[in-house]
Amino acid sequence: MDRRFAAARLRRDLIAEADAPQVIRDLSTSAAEAYRAAAGDQPRYAWPLATLACLRATVEGFQFVGLGDSCLYLLPDDALEASIHMAIPDAYEREQAAARQHVERCGGIGANGIANDDPQTLAALRRHRGLQNTADGEVWTLGLVPAVADHLSITLLPAQPATALICSDGIADLVALYGAYDAAGLVRAAQQKGLAALITELRGLERDIDPDGLAYPRFKQSDDATAMLVRLTVG
Repeated sequence: MDRRFAAARLRRDLIAEADAPQVIRDLSTSAAEAYRAAAGDQPRYAWPLATLACLRATVEGFQFVGLGDSCLYLLPDDALEASIHMAIPDAYEREQAAARQHVERCGGIGANGIANDDPQTLAALRRHRGLQNTADGEVWTLGLVPAVADHLSITLLPAQPATALICSDGIADLVALYGAYDAAGLVRAAQQKGLAALITELRGLERDIDPDGLAYPRFKQSDDATAMLVRLTVG
């Protein structure tokens, strides 16, 4: 899924009054038509995919809409702990378990900092990716399959002042993999230090502290790191 294509469509169509599943269904249909016109028939593992973590203002209130393993950390002003919202609650644990098997078998992530160099792991990753967005798989992501609209995670958030951190799994690894923060601590760190500082901290853990993935098993030395810090006000 081309992120620019998806972002433009979501900005245009996912307005407060819109039906979120229908917006995703239409987006996926258009993406499939454009992709096949450009690329023809390709193996399913090669189809473009993207995760989705959306904080949306609706007529009922703020809403989380998600697919895949990006997430939203929500810290209300009067709370000590943050809530975590994502479409696949155990995604990080499952990926870490699979990555641990690769690291233990291969002695590390790989010479080029990515597990795809190993034929056995590459074949397993392709099998898993090929099952995404199918009845035989367990993962639904934004891509070329309109049926993902029926598997959206949609949650109405509490109507109270709060700060939200919307992020990809790379930034979430500061909580879920490296244990540098708990969920509330990550939101506060983003407020106090800024997002750029968090990315610098993440890259230090990936490249300096554990480049081979021996202490913190993963499939790539450095993961995607995308985040937005959002202020929610009520009334």
